[in-house]
Amino acid sequence: MLHGPQQGLFDLDFRIPAECADRLARGEADIGIVPCFELTRQDLEVIPGAGIACHGAVRSILLIARRAPGEIRTLAADSSSRTSVELARVILERRYGAEPRILPHAPDVDAMLRAADAALIIGDPALRVDPARLPHHHVYDLGAEWLEMTGLPMVFAVWAGRHGMATPEIEQAFRDSCRYGRERIEEIVAAEAGPRGFTAELAHEYLTRHIVHELGPREYEGMKTFLNYAAAGCTVRRAVL
Repeated sequence: MLHGPQQGLFDLDFRIPAECADRLARGEADIGIVPCFELTRQDLEVIPGAGIACHGAVRSILLIARRAPGEIRTLAADSSSRTSVELARVILERRYGAEPRILPHAPDVDAMLRAADAALIIGDPALRVDPARLPHHHVYDLGAEWLEMTGLPMVFAVWAGRHGMATPEIEQAFRDSCRYGRERIEEIVAAEAGPRGFTAELAHEYLTRHIVHELGPREYEGMKTFLNYAAAGCTVRRAVL
């Protein structure tokens, strides 16, 4: 949308997904890339075909714990992605029987593990963590954990907006823009890896092996399963409160 045929179709503003969701809620944007968990909170229309997903290990969402997952009582979480926080809760509860208290925290692993039993690290900070250098901790990739638990892809974010925005023309523009970028991964890696402090090898592996941007029926099945789990958990928490 910055460099391809879709240039100029939209007035673009760049925010993290949680902030995109907040701007949609306030009526300050028509369309945003939003955590899919937001679909349990806002009445949004999904623009199909493009988003952020994985088919296994995602590498950029890590749960690092000082104790076994079933013994986690407190979780320090970077809350920049609401889907990732809810995914950690769902996996810990459904797979390991743990129901930790979530403590919002800046993404600093050492400080987080001083404050809680486990840390949830998301995005660039997670990519800077080398799990092999944490031999005395339990490290879990939540994309891999979700696949092992459900057998389905995990969708972290989708393009969505107010009802009526998902016209055929807009849907096609988003699909075409996504494919334009996927066909130019080498250019994106060359432009973005260095300024972000990553090697070209790590950036290329992440964008081609770990992250999926084109969504189809299987991805949406995984998203539906996640949203059902999340909604069930929200209902239970409301009942307890």
